[in-house]
Amino acid sequence: MSTVYDVTAWEIIKEVAEILKKDYPQVAPPQGSLFWKTGSYKERAPEQPDWWYVRCASILRKVYLTGPVGISRLRTVYGGGKRKTVRLAHAVKGSGSIIRKAFQQLENAGLLETMERKGRIISSKGRSVLDRAAHQVNLKLEKETS
Repeated sequence: MSTVYDVTAWEIIKEVAEILKKDYPQVAPPQGSLFWKTGSYKERAPEQPDWWYVRCASILRKVYLTGPVGISRLRTVYGGGKRKTVRLAHAVKGSGSIIRKAFQQLENAGLLETMERKGRIISSKGRSVLDRAAHQVNLKLEKETS
């Protein structure tokens, strides 16, 4: 059985995003999220129509790999460089509201759990979803190479 460590990040994120979209109605884009920027360093909102599911899948993967993790640390992960003028870019954190709402939805779906004063950790249900997705990705890659 494959785990998250055995496959590339983007492949498993795409697979988990599809699983979240199909099987978990608790995970859905909040109202108005089509117009949100993902950070103050961005100029426009994401162009992908299913960007919410991709971000939730990415957050789920990050919690699996580095868990217990809080909103502040993930804001740093999803941050970027802000350029105002011709000067060099400065590091800016990503949107905490998006991460907070994703955490709440993933907890309601039973994929994450809160660890008191530590942050969020992956639940056994979330671990099995990610491991099954990794196994599916690994099987697809084996079929393509043979």
